Amino acid sequence: MKNSAVQLTIRNVPRRLNVALRQKAAQEQSSINSAAIEAMERGLGLSDEPVRYRDLDFLAGTWIEDPEFDKAVAAQRKIEPQMWK
Repeated sequence: MKNSAVQLTIRNVPRRLNVALRQKAAQEQSSINSAAIEAMERGLGLSDEPVRYRDLDFLAGTWIEDPEFDKAVAAQRKIEPQMWK
């Protein structure tokens, strides 16, 4: 099967998606078409580049009990009544 490009028309694009695509294209100094294709490839898992997550999921399940840390935190949690008057 020959790998040929096709043309698509996408209607009813939500305003926030339109804005985001235009911002991405401007940021990368590329066309809106290129930005849209890249976004679709990434969204469908077809991109050669790995997805770069910007959350803290990689920390989940990594907590290590540390009594010294617990002591330090306990000292910070003491309420000083004179400070609240």
